[in-house]
Amino acid sequence: MTLELSTPALRVPDVKTTVAAQLDEARRRSLELLAPLSDADLVRQHSPIMSPLVWDLAHIGNYEELWLLRAVSGARPIDAALDDVYDAFRHPRRTRPALPLLGPIEARRYLGEVRDRSLDVLDGLAAFDAATGLGTATRLADLVTNAFVYGMVVQHEHQHDETMLATLQLMGGEGYRPLAPDPPPGSRLAATEVRVPGGPFVMGTDDEAWAFDNERPAHVVDLEAFWIDTAPVSNHQYLGFVEDGGYDEQRWWTDEGWAWRNETGAQHPQFWWREGPGSWTRVRFGWEEALPLDEPVQHVCWHEATAYARWAGRRLPTEAEWEKAASWSGDGHKRRHPWGPGPSGPLSGVPGGFEPGLANLGQRHFRPAPVGAYPAGATPAGCHQLLGDVWEWTSSDFEPYPGFRSYPYREYSEVFFGSGYKVLRGGSWATHPTAVRTTFRNWDHPIRRQIFAGFRCARDD
Repeated sequence: MTLELSTPALRVPDVKTTVAAQLDEARRRSLELLAPLSDADLVRQHSPIMSPLVWDLAHIGNYEELWLLRAVSGARPIDAALDDVYDAFRHPRRTRPALPLLGPIEARRYLGEVRDRSLDVLDGLAAFDAATGLGTATRLADLVTNAFVYGMVVQHEHQHDETMLATLQLMGGEGYRPLAPDPPPGSRLAATEVRVPGGPFVMGTDDEAWAFDNERPAHVVDLEAFWIDTAPVSNHQYLGFVEDGGYDEQRWWTDEGWAWRNETGAQHPQFWWREGPGSWTRVRFGWEEALPLDEPVQHVCWHEATAYARWAGRRLPTEAEWEKAASWSGDGHKRRHPWGPGPSGPLSGVPGGFEPGLANLGQRHFRPAPVGAYPAGATPAGCHQLLGDVWEWTSSDFEPYPGFRSYPYREYSEVFFGSGYKVLRGGSWATHPTAVRTTFRNWDHPIRRQIFAGFRCARDD
């Protein structure tokens, strides 16, 4: 199968306008998320597995300075000492409160200064040529091809916004609850699972302008036919596992999973509470509410997802199976979104948003939507909610694709490859539309539950 780059040359004025708008949207989102909080809440570390929120805020600015000022224009550091403080690889999260962090006022001022200078640099750029793909060096020509470095910074900020939402969920008390409309109602689905035919498909991408190195290169994968759940596993379905004693039956768990369950004493998903026989609530951003049985289960780790799948007589899909179910049309065309291709025109290589009736993304509702709430966003075969609502655990370790080349720095993907991380796909209700597509790969430790993660099951044909 021959693969060809299809990204067109991008007109400079169009790209500058799009990039500036997306940078602005990401910044407004970051500041609005944190606006309800006191300075004390911004500085406090709410969990040892998360950073103080003010660290995330200034880190966003430092990352932008590194790439949109220094890498693109060769600018001198605004304050060289900040590079060490906000280096995510030098300082693990649990140690960050002891660093000389910028305070909330100083962090916002720093973000503003970096953004003003970044827009000046953007205004002075002459071209965004659609060249031959990613190179191996961080040359200016590579970085600005299809505005790649700008897309990297935009997505990075949106990803930290989702991380900050996870921190806000961990705060407890009544410190945070945004006003948000209810999601659309769910609907009964025509089937509980969908059969995906066997055969080759193209996994990954060569022509997504803002795709990361771990999504590349596109390559052919030949799969056996399999069945995959029509929708993510719901709270109601998962409750059956809980009330059947699933957390007390070693036979459903891997050895590592059983050790985790014994160490933590877990008996149900994080943020669930048993009020009495058959009565369950959950805590969402510090407020207690009745457990919504029709929503996808979230805040479960990989070990819990695997145990449930075994209890149900099924398994987690591989990430290749997930991507084929989400992206392959059957006629040789790859879909950026499960419901169809992305926008057409001179900016078709640059990710953008889509109609809100297709998926639950961008914290529109601050919660997953009920199963069946987005029928227009289903695949032609009838697989629902593959993008949005909850990240979906797969059975796959996070590994490089054949022919992988680290770009533009090893610490984005390469240092995480191996059996210590499991792949998640699809994006959650907290993921911004710009930062998700059928080829996007997320990853985390199999014990993590603070992320907005759920799963769906699969089985062999």
